[in-house]
Amino acid sequence: MRAVEQLIRAGLEEMGLAAKASPDAPALLAEYGRRLLEKNRVMNLTAITEPEDVAALHMLDCAALLDFAGLEGKTLIDVGTGAGFPGLALKILVPSLSVTLLDSLNKRLDWLAETAEALGLDQVTTLHARAEEAVHSPALRERFDFAAARAVAALPVLCELCLPFVKVGGAFLAMKGPEAGTELEEAREAIALLGGRAAGVSPYAIPGRSEARRLVVVEKVSPTPERYPRRWAKIQNHPL
Repeated sequence: MRAVEQLIRAGLEEMGLAAKASPDAPALLAEYGRRLLEKNRVMNLTAITEPEDVAALHMLDCAALLDFAGLEGKTLIDVGTGAGFPGLALKILVPSLSVTLLDSLNKRLDWLAETAEALGLDQVTTLHARAEEAVHSPALRERFDFAAARAVAALPVLCELCLPFVKVGGAFLAMKGPEAGTELEEAREAIALLGGRAAGVSPYAIPGRSEARRLVVVEKVSPTPERYPRRWAKIQNHPL
């Protein structure tokens, strides 16, 4: 994985992020990628199966968030973390970040916990739960500086699931594709209802890749009403 480590290191330099990332990050991200592809042979973790693509489309994609959020010493919950993106990658990049990885599939979380331990990472918590249920717990509601999601759900749905985790003064970071601007317009009413304010859509590029990437930042400006989020069936059938 030496070549992958060099690819990540060069990518961080090209993106202007090397100074914002831990010096150990390229080697640890490469090892994370190796473990991901190894486990992917027996568990469906990613559709991306070439080491170079993992480096670019997972690791460097997540690293782009360092340009838009000051994560040092903060808390972040990754909602629907899957194989740990962006939460575990961000933890590797910013070791002082405290991360909670939330997912509804326990076997993924078991693997993530093993991987975090193998990489020598602390302040990594795994949480087996559904977001719309877990966030009604006082221990989790409005307790995080950031919530993040790299999910295929529409932005109004993601905001209802994620904004209630964020404390006032924090932000929700939604990793999206080229339709992010349209999604944001469709989500503005929901964002206001949930105590948020759209800070905008920021494009970013991954070195050597043509895929359009966007980050939607939603600031938390007031508490989310207690009735949100609703039950999953209602969220799906009647989006805000």
